[in-house]
Amino acid sequence: MDAGLFTANNVWMMLATALVFFMHTGFAFLEIGLTRQKNTINILFKNIFIITGGLLLYYAFGFNLMYPGFEDGDTGILKFAGFGIAAPEGGMTPDYADGGYTWWTDFLFQGMFAATAATIVSGAVAERIKIGSFMIFTIVYVGLVYPIVGAWKWGGGFLDSWGFYDFAGSTLVHSVGGWAALVAVTLLGSRIGKFGKDGKPNAIPGHSIPMATAGVLILWLGWFGFNGGSVLSADPELTSLVLVTTSLAAAAGGFGAMITSTILYKNLDLTMFLNGILGGLVGITAGADLMSPNEAVVIGFLAGILIVFGVALIDKLKLDDPVGAIAVHLICGIWGTLAVGIFGSKAGIDQLLTQLYGVLIIGAFCIVSAGIILGVLKATLGLRVSREEELEGLDIHEHGMDAYPDFRMNQH
Repeated sequence: MDAGLFTANNVWMMLATALVFFMHTGFAFLEIGLTRQKNTINILFKNIFIITGGLLLYYAFGFNLMYPGFEDGDTGILKFAGFGIAAPEGGMTPDYADGGYTWWTDFLFQGMFAATAATIVSGAVAERIKIGSFMIFTIVYVGLVYPIVGAWKWGGGFLDSWGFYDFAGSTLVHSVGGWAALVAVTLLGSRIGKFGKDGKPNAIPGHSIPMATAGVLILWLGWFGFNGGSVLSADPELTSLVLVTTSLAAAAGGFGAMITSTILYKNLDLTMFLNGILGGLVGITAGADLMSPNEAVVIGFLAGILIVFGVALIDKLKLDDPVGAIAVHLICGIWGTLAVGIFGSKAGIDQLLTQLYGVLIIGAFCIVSAGIILGVLKATLGLRVSREEELEGLDIHEHGMDAYPDFRMNQH
């Protein structure tokens, strides 16, 4: 391979890494915007902890747990290549990864993905979880659960040998976070005032819809790196197709949610529109490289419809998810993974069944793992803040500061 092409590939992968990193800004803005301002510092602290802690954990052992180098004779379930990171022989040459990138770029790109799964949980448990318990959960889940699941497919494990397909992580990232979010909100209970005595859900408006909107647009931009970087080179044909299918699915997801929520609720709900965009993005992520533009639009549009019914289902189950993370990341993650067996170049009943088995196996593992971690935390440190802390805001109680000090002063 010529040096110029190797350099171009690696530069694209570094740019994609930067775009995925920037997604953490989007997640933070979205979470802040859809929750109340008295919990802003708390949410920002969690998001900063996730990216810093996630990267250090991935360096310490996550990368070598996720890419352990399975060989013939291994079960393809669990293997560990050792602590720390050190470039292998040839890791800086085109011999590594077919000339797509260097070993160091590989580590950093995958490290950016690792933290995303915990960020999904952060939004779902916002405004009521003890920060210490959340931090411990993040360390164990990002440090152990995410890389073990990732190894089963991306690390060459047993799901990979079965033919399970997940291009950029509809299941391996989004559903892994979504299952944990589902378990967490079930154990935590709803925020004070979310459900009335009659059991009907009450809206608890976020304090900055403009910030939430900015967050979604930043996430859409970041997804160009999330999906586009998952080509694992700057291949012009495949990278450009992936960016097209990603964008079309996002746009169609927004439309699907907007139309459905307007028909059902007779109002033009911006938050549904925004979550529809995210649902379309999550839905296309498993098969962005396999789909035609037409198929991407259908997958995205159906994901947008799923968002509206998913949010209603979560409310019906008396679960409280302030940002809609379970509908977006879990429900649309499952849909996107199954869509690989319905649309695109791999479509067929055998592929659909393989996708379904993958979803069920990973779902079971994540539910059990998250249940054990959160169950132990609930029994020891406790998961939920006190009623007083929740009512007055986590910023002042957990952090001793306000995101908007002038506001509190004016309140008095």
